[in-house]
Amino acid sequence: MKKADILIIGTGVGGLFTALNLPEDKNIRIITKDICENSDSFLAQGGICVLKNESDYESYYNDTMKAGHYENRKESVEIMIRSSPEIIADLVSYGVDFERDENGFVYTREGAHSTPRILFHEDITGEEITSKLLSAVRKRGNITILEHNAMVDLIVEDNVCFGVVAKDENGALYNIFANDTVLATGGVGGLYVHTTNYRHLTGDALGVCMLHDIRLENIDYVQIHPTSFYMANHDRRFLISESVRGEGAVLLDKNGNRFTDELQPRDVVTAAIREQMQKDGTPHVWLSLKNIDEETIRKHFPHIYEYCREQGYNLPEDSIPVVPAQHYFMGGVWVDSDSKTSCGALYAVGEASCNGVHGKNRLASNSLLESLVFAKRAAKHIAENGGSAADDDMTEKYEKLLESKKDHFLLRDDYTTVMRARIEKAKEEHLNGK
Repeated sequence: MKKADILIIGTGVGGLFTALNLPEDKNIRIITKDICENSDSFLAQGGICVLKNESDYESYYNDTMKAGHYENRKESVEIMIRSSPEIIADLVSYGVDFERDENGFVYTREGAHSTPRILFHEDITGEEITSKLLSAVRKRGNITILEHNAMVDLIVEDNVCFGVVAKDENGALYNIFANDTVLATGGVGGLYVHTTNYRHLTGDALGVCMLHDIRLENIDYVQIHPTSFYMANHDRRFLISESVRGEGAVLLDKNGNRFTDELQPRDVVTAAIREQMQKDGTPHVWLSLKNIDEETIRKHFPHIYEYCREQGYNLPEDSIPVVPAQHYFMGGVWVDSDSKTSCGALYAVGEASCNGVHGKNRLASNSLLESLVFAKRAAKHIAENGGSAADDDMTEKYEKLLESKKDHFLLRDDYTTVMRARIEKAKEEHLNGK
């Protein structure tokens, strides 16, 4: 039996930033299903949004709401936008290197943004942010990370979470009890045939919460990214950042004709691509970067440039084949503005959670920001109000709880089966426009 003050499941930006904002006198344990670097946070290319100044607030708010089809939680949107300058300052303090010129930060633009407001580091902003946070976490003596350890179930009694049942790298089950538990397990891309996500991201947080009647929200709200690099029989799709279209790239049909406005919200562009593929009878469309000079491509999108070269395409001369792929999950475990779930002592952050910021469709480059903002709020709430699952002498209670549920806390695949069925149904409805 293992114990911790705070247990965090996942090592994306949500889990890492939660840990960094908790008191250093707390015993914090983090478990992650794979290695720390294999989180979708590392894969984020485009950037992170920020409120540039007060005059940009109304525009930023309206862009977020419009992209989300006005189904966003207004309070959450306001919290995210107002918190963004503080979050960027935090990231800079951890050594995150955003693009700058002689005037300060350089901003880029993506689809559905009415103005450039996105900070970036080349085309690997997620890697830049997440790697710096991970480095900071690894320097904290009060934080222990266990890789290749997977959450199997929650330990819940009377709607209070006492920790999780986990499986180590050898397949052995063990229990981790904690005063507070944070779910930061990422999205659901591993359930899809075409996805930009890592395959081990299979909606684990949603699955275990379903088993304990912990509230979920909008699990049919799945975002398809319009442009992933098309390759037949490829496991994970390589993302072609929306920033490429923000800098001037255009979508072409099989005859080389432009067929849509590339800077519309992602769901609109995705629908246009699918319609064009059906008209052309092709498995992909083409993305042309001829409107972007090679120097800009090399500087802003060096990894995309090199990846395309490896696949035999020279930018900007050659158009590249692109196809929509599952990219992001707007739904998740329902949380309030402090990232609290409907279960006591249980929090959720990042893509596993649903605080309502994104509504029905996420605005580009809001994901990293949303994760960081609400991770910090979760940590603050835990620091000020945590420990609700513990008292001065919990050891005996833990043991009795475990004994009473020993037949329940067993390794099982039913949560994955249930979640896969629910997500597949939601996906079908989403693709059919329901």
